[in-house]
Amino acid sequence: MITLTRLNETKLTINPFLIETIEETPQTVIVLLSGKKFIVKESTNDIRNSFIDFLSESVKSGIEKSREK
Repeated sequence: MITLTRLNETKLTINPFLIETIEETPQTVIVLLSGKKFIVKESTNDIRNSFIDFLSESVKSGIEKSREK
């Protein structure tokens, strides 16, 4: 999950695998596969980097757990 900031400063945590599109118009609009839209403060690049960090941590955690067995 990644945490983003809405325009009113509240935090929003979403599953990045459910993102269909991200547009900067100039605010960043995230459209989920369900069609639900969110406007957030982070740029497209920031969201991309958050997703990469999320994936990296997930893989790292998986590797560590497999070594425990």
